[in-house]
Amino acid sequence: MTQPLRLQGKRALVTGSDTGIGHEIGLEFARQGADVVFHYVNDEASVQEAIEEARSLGRKSTAFRADFNSLDDAIALADQSIEFLGGLNCLVNNAGVTFNRPFLKVTPQQFEAMFHINFRAQYFITQKVVDDLLRRGEKGAICNLSSIHALQGVPEHSVYAGTKGAIVSYTRSLAVELAHTGIRVNAIAPGWITVENYFKAIPGFTEEAGNETARNAIPISRCGRPSDIARLAAFLCSEDAEYIVGQTIVSDGGTTALMSLVSDFRKESANRFGADYLPG
Repeated sequence: MTQPLRLQGKRALVTGSDTGIGHEIGLEFARQGADVVFHYVNDEASVQEAIEEARSLGRKSTAFRADFNSLDDAIALADQSIEFLGGLNCLVNNAGVTFNRPFLKVTPQQFEAMFHINFRAQYFITQKVVDDLLRRGEKGAICNLSSIHALQGVPEHSVYAGTKGAIVSYTRSLAVELAHTGIRVNAIAPGWITVENYFKAIPGFTEEAGNETARNAIPISRCGRPSDIARLAAFLCSEDAEYIVGQTIVSDGGTTALMSLVSDFRKESANRFGADYLPG
């Protein structure tokens, strides 16, 4: 039996869709029936391949470049996308940069760039899209990409975690402000998703090394895949999720559910707490 197209008739902008999670989200939206605008900063070739795939599925698709260090660029991306698709009723704010530095070495310039790219751009793109939806009298869905860094602490990620925590908080507040208008806002907090950046940032990183670490650290025993997040984003922007409002859905294979004090979660513990109080 053919599966129904969950996003048939949707018109979506997916930011940061030249690589990684955003790239797969854009393609998944097209597979699910949506017309899609891709966004890129540098990797135009990858985006062109995605556009061709979307068009081969009968979708209307294009890509626009925008540097999110520039607020003018971000707002122009929203305007171009609205014009190209005749309005947007789905927005996935995926674009973001991962950054680690010891707290005492973070510069004001680095701090500003992180908040501009990871938070300010999506805030004002969303403002443009929401304003257009309200003027058109249309319903819509917005999905913001946060991170488990917003929920758990990792050394040297204070600025990055700050941007992702801001996304969780503003998602919740904006969602309750807009819910009565028919515009839903939710977020996703991905765990470890293996994307191109790992191979660039970590010397000698391999898929095998990542899988070995995952087997020992993640309850589901594997790293996440971009498709795990893409399918969740498609669901949150579909009518199937119409009663989900203001939530940050964690998709991390059990990472944040696992207490860090547990040494080996796959073996029965030799310790017997409560033996003096309970039988057996």
